[in-house]
Amino acid sequence: MNRPVMSEGPADRLFVQPKVGQSIKESLDKAERRNKFKSVLLVLPLLAFIAVFFLMPIGDMLMRSVQNGTLADYMPNSAVELKHWERQALPEEKTFAVLGNDILALLKSQNLDRVGTDLNRVQSGMKLLLNKTARGLEKQSQAGITEFKPLMISIDKRWGETATWSQLKVMAPSISAVHYLAALDRQYDDNGDIVQQPESRQIYVDNLLKTLAVSVAITFICFLLGYPLAYFLASLPDRFSNLLMILVLLPFWTSLLVRTSAWIVILQSNGVFNDVLRSLGIINQPLDLMYNLYGTIIAMTHILLPFMVLPLYSVMRGVDQTYIRAAHSMGASSMRTFFKIYFPLSLPGVSAGGILVFILAVGYYITPALVGGRTGQMISNFIAYHMQTSLNWGLASAIASLLLVVVLLMYWVYDRFVGITNMKLG
Repeated sequence: MNRPVMSEGPADRLFVQPKVGQSIKESLDKAERRNKFKSVLLVLPLLAFIAVFFLMPIGDMLMRSVQNGTLADYMPNSAVELKHWERQALPEEKTFAVLGNDILALLKSQNLDRVGTDLNRVQSGMKLLLNKTARGLEKQSQAGITEFKPLMISIDKRWGETATWSQLKVMAPSISAVHYLAALDRQYDDNGDIVQQPESRQIYVDNLLKTLAVSVAITFICFLLGYPLAYFLASLPDRFSNLLMILVLLPFWTSLLVRTSAWIVILQSNGVFNDVLRSLGIINQPLDLMYNLYGTIIAMTHILLPFMVLPLYSVMRGVDQTYIRAAHSMGASSMRTFFKIYFPLSLPGVSAGGILVFILAVGYYITPALVGGRTGQMISNFIAYHMQTSLNWGLASAIASLLLVVVLLMYWVYDRFVGITNMKLG
């Protein structure tokens, strides 16, 4: 018996539809995954570059800032003995013997100077003490040393002071915070407590605060000079603004060293600026503008000013003039229109330019080194000194890490309370 053919009704179409929809969804998901994979492949070279040349150096810097493995690597037996010393009195003969044998071993392996130099960066005088002790022990070692304690104290009386052993105990761990304490003008005392360094050695905290203050001042000066300039360029016709923009970009085509050297010629006592002021009768004695903080601020402001002008100009060119005309049509004065309409709309440019100038100013090195002198040095100059001259990479890494943390913290506060996302039209 033949069954009647049922025509496809609305109910049948509703029953089949989910399967078709699911197939389309799977196809779309597959295409989306393929596009994401292609995007990852395109970004992968940039991620690799950032990882190798940015994240890895920062990680290495953070590791160096806490590494203090001189005693642990070259005098491991002494490092273990010093960990068990309680600081109440001089160590026992066993500890003296272990340290004495380690010093003799360093002398034979020709590593004594290296260890003394590393220890001297943390506690001055250690290199001289180790060399003197090594020479004395070497003379007595031929006849045989029965007791190290009285011998080492007779070689140098500092071995009879608990302060010497306390400083060695501080340097015994392979991972410690001695470099961070030094970067914060702090140190361990003879009892192992954290105390402030002598006033003559308190330089890093003050210099860090000065660096931040100078960077903020330069950012503010660049804003005061750059905002009117960007406003003027944005209000001109394109053919004129493009021509004048070349003058703004001109410093980028000149070497930073050349620009800094030019400021030395201009600002020195017999330079162009002082000669002009004296010829006009404004001053009788040349102004002291070189090798101090004034020279640093002037030269850095000139160099960083384009970094403020360009973001401002880019934002100002995009301001919709309809708002301005609407405000004028409603009777608002030019001053009120500027502060209520135009300036709030240009705040993203102020924000971008300010962040850019501040970040660059915090890490500037060449200009303060050439025109700053002693009082115009910034924290980057101390970092460079410890990396290139004193070779104290641990302290340089600690200072750089503190600077990084402070800048990130300031940026977080800025983004939290003043960031672009919080800017609203007034």
